[in-house]
Amino acid sequence: MPLTRYLKTYPCPEKPGRMLLIATRRCAVLEISEELWGKIFRDEGLSENERATLTRLGVLVADRDAEREQMLATFDTINDASRHLSVKVTLTLECNLACPYCFEDPFRGHFVMSGATADLLVQRLTESMAGGLDVSVDFYGGEALIHFKLLQDIAARLTVAAARHSVTFSFNLFSNGVLLTPAVVLQLLPMGLSAISLTIDGPPEIHNAQRPFVSGAGSFDRITSNLLAIHRLVPVDLGGNYTRHNYRRFPELLDLLIEEGLDPACMKEVSFSPVMPKADGSVAGDRGSACACSAEPWAIEAGIFLRGEVIKRGFPVAKIKPGACMIEFKNDLVVGYDGSLYKCPVFMGQEELRVGTLAEGIGDYCQAHNLDLWKNEECLDCAYLPFCFGGCRFFRRLKTGDIDGVDCRRAMLDASLETIIRQDLGLERMD
Repeated sequence: MPLTRYLKTYPCPEKPGRMLLIATRRCAVLEISEELWGKIFRDEGLSENERATLTRLGVLVADRDAEREQMLATFDTINDASRHLSVKVTLTLECNLACPYCFEDPFRGHFVMSGATADLLVQRLTESMAGGLDVSVDFYGGEALIHFKLLQDIAARLTVAAARHSVTFSFNLFSNGVLLTPAVVLQLLPMGLSAISLTIDGPPEIHNAQRPFVSGAGSFDRITSNLLAIHRLVPVDLGGNYTRHNYRRFPELLDLLIEEGLDPACMKEVSFSPVMPKADGSVAGDRGSACACSAEPWAIEAGIFLRGEVIKRGFPVAKIKPGACMIEFKNDLVVGYDGSLYKCPVFMGQEELRVGTLAEGIGDYCQAHNLDLWKNEECLDCAYLPFCFGGCRFFRRLKTGDIDGVDCRRAMLDASLETIIRQDLGLERMD
């Protein structure tokens, strides 16, 4: 049986005669002997049990041509089988912080979802429930909690609708944390709140410069106080945005939170990300401090360093898994405050990338979003394809002005995947 195309191998210098394999399509990580690898590579001397196990894990395939056809049909297969609708709902573009790097800055303002648009949103999601789809919503902003009553009203009605149609409804909340008190969480839990995504940009002086209140005052103390008060009530994803100049100080935040009583085991996930350009491609301050390409060496180094520091302190991190842009998934949508529909949050405010409205439905976006851009020989033969599928359309658009090709992740994964695997296996030195 032949080897899959979607396989990477790495040495185990601390274990002579051993090596690591990752079958990227299944995200299966194996530690095997070099002797067994020789048998696999030569396709000789394997027992039936070994063949069966290696096939189940995606290391061996029955037919490489059939495997390629399966890869080409990946999203057709997923979309045909999906019984789940995932929607990001932008309740408002208003915010109580004034982050200088805010992605939405070019189109932000005093915009709020109207009652009529909220009614139409509930109607459309209820129709999906009637069709047998489970529904999850990410409430988004701006800062969604500024319009808490609107959020409550939508969630309460969808909870009732889900029960009526014997499907599930849940929602996540993206919040800057300023208004995120225990009382708010306890009111939302019975309505389907399942997780919160919260952002703190490093230790106090960095965070307060990058995420001040509109008044200019620092927001660190308020947000961390709220996080400490709610992190045992609901799963929390903690994120933060760093630059090339300050990322090495982000572990100070983790140490401070632990000292103040935060329990790493109670967190859902911790993951820091580089500051990205704004929606129009501009950046705040030093252009070199933001990340406009996944392969920038400093961003790769920062990501590996911070992931290791998070693990070292006992916080959960995202595990290796297949990934693709949400535009590939038929049942993933973004709803703007005005009822406009998009396939990715980074496309909000860009009329040419709007795919429809709640009132009119969804149009054909295959050409505008270049859905098949990864269906070429180079991508199909790349071991990293299951992690990438063409990368980020936004980054490609930043680079060329159009979604006219892939945002290749090979350089980034060449530089980072082995270390990430070793971190997860506890083989990577953390000192």
